[in-house]
Amino acid sequence: MLDSLQRHPFGVEAFFRRSLVLTYAVPQAALADLVGPGLDLDTYDDFGFLAIAMVQTEGLRPKSFPRALGRDFFLSGYRIFTRFTRPGHPTLRGLRILRSDTDRRTMAMLGNVFTHYNYGYAEVAVEASDAKLAISIRTPHREADVKVTAELAQRPGPLPEGTPFRSLEDARSFAGPLPYTFSYDAKAGKMVVIKGVRTSWSPEPVRVVVEEASYLEQPRFRDAGARLANAFYVENVHYAWRAGTLESIA
Repeated sequence: MLDSLQRHPFGVEAFFRRSLVLTYAVPQAALADLVGPGLDLDTYDDFGFLAIAMVQTEGLRPKSFPRALGRDFFLSGYRIFTRFTRPGHPTLRGLRILRSDTDRRTMAMLGNVFTHYNYGYAEVAVEASDAKLAISIRTPHREADVKVTAELAQRPGPLPEGTPFRSLEDARSFAGPLPYTFSYDAKAGKMVVIKGVRTSWSPEPVRVVVEEASYLEQPRFRDAGARLANAFYVENVHYAWRAGTLESIA
């Protein structure tokens, strides 16, 4: 029963009050074993990419349910940019979720019932103004702590120093979220594919100061020299996810 429920069995909709995504460039070899069966890294030059998405979410609820029944919470998610090659069909570009954290214990529990996104509980503090967004995330054993400040007064901001991207257009293609999210279902031997639908998605590059991102302190990332490649901010977006579908893998 749990296997069936974790296939994202129904559509979901929500409102993103604000979202900040930090994308790190990582040499392909350090990410290759994390993508799982059926997926390939989505690359740029010799790099794969790991994104930390931080979203203030409002009114999350099953699709067509009244807004009043929705849940407000903060979400941080760690995802790899991937491609899914489908036998006899076009290749899809999307994200493979490694870890998720939320400041609502109920949402962590429900997230682990209905998805494979590995939810945990975190303490979160957000300070937001027209000029600045400061986010602090604290996990129980410092597995995925984040402390970051985004400068919002002057947008668009520059790409980070040392980014591998040669243009803003190239960087934007790895800004996330992508149209699809992928989750391998080991019992079925197939891929769960979830399509996202959004309105008015126009993320802007912003200058950020990242004081801490403890997930990136793992030896595989630290020793590979993972570095910030872009940072994008967006606000006031209606977002929805369709029910997951099972697809055969190559």
